[in-house]
Amino acid sequence: MITGMVSNSKDYIAPRSAVQSLVIVVIMADVPENAPEHCPGTQSESAGKVSACQGCPNQNICASGLPRAPDPAIEEIRERMSSVKHKILVLSGKGGVGKSTFTAHLARGLARDESTQVAVLDIDICGPSIPRVMGLEGEQVHQSGSGWSPVYVEDNLSVMSVGFLLSSPDDAVIWRGPKKNGLIKQFLRDVDWGDTDYLVVDTPPGTSDEHLSIVQYLSCTNVDGAVLVTTPQEISLMDVRKEISFCRKVNLPILGIVENMSGFVCPKCKNESQIFPPTTGGAEKMADDLKIPFLGKVPLDPRIGKSCDEGTSFFEEVPDSPATQSYLSIISKLRNYCHKEGQMERSMDCS
Repeated sequence: MITGMVSNSKDYIAPRSAVQSLVIVVIMADVPENAPEHCPGTQSESAGKVSACQGCPNQNICASGLPRAPDPAIEEIRERMSSVKHKILVLSGKGGVGKSTFTAHLARGLARDESTQVAVLDIDICGPSIPRVMGLEGEQVHQSGSGWSPVYVEDNLSVMSVGFLLSSPDDAVIWRGPKKNGLIKQFLRDVDWGDTDYLVVDTPPGTSDEHLSIVQYLSCTNVDGAVLVTTPQEISLMDVRKEISFCRKVNLPILGIVENMSGFVCPKCKNESQIFPPTTGGAEKMADDLKIPFLGKVPLDPRIGKSCDEGTSFFEEVPDSPATQSYLSIISKLRNYCHKEGQMERSMDCS
């Protein structure tokens, strides 16, 4: 069971039939947390007028056509996030491509500089694997006067995850959209991140409630952008294209694409084999076709899986692995991008 509390959340869900609409992003973003099932959305012509609206506390204002008051949490989140310099979302279209593994390695790589404060926010609410990957299973969240305190891996590397609110890592989180939305809001508003250089957000696969919520709540905080993780085969790339479409619809900058599991490197002979053949050219060709930065390829190395299971740093255990060098190259590109963007923002502020 979940031991933490989520404020202002009710166990309702927005209609999945909206998936058939080309304006899904607008529809889903405009369904209030306390809306009943089959809510048509506040911007729909049917808002406040159909049978599903009967008894809804928002019915009168929806039917009037007047705009809803802005969520006060947005301003609270903006204030809380003002001490976080850079925010990077890690997305994938398909599960199992190594998104959480990449998130953990990105955070560990950034934190290799002891003067850099790094935080990881895990919003994969139904499948939180970050606590295990970061070696924090069994840890709990503590409340202080300034909010929830994240759990620390190192002095300069902290983590927040729903996994810390579970009594057992085997417990299932069976929540509908609004409850997930409420927890994400609480993580962003109530966690005391302190002065942080990088916040890396691990998201679930796909383009669902969690993605809409995190983009909406961080929209006023100058998000640097998203890193998209994929494997080389077309079955993964076709879902990444949907993720790219999502990012463009919600105006989320794409920092680049990472091709994970890109060939297998034998730990003994160092020869590389293609386990997942890039039948359509892989992520690099797709990135070139879509005019999106290609950040690099990370080869398969069985020792990565071992380090994730044990919650240890792959970089420290296998510094000579080709995968380590690939990760560090990708991390360097992202760090340089964020540094340049930060300089541009400061220059604009002074002008």
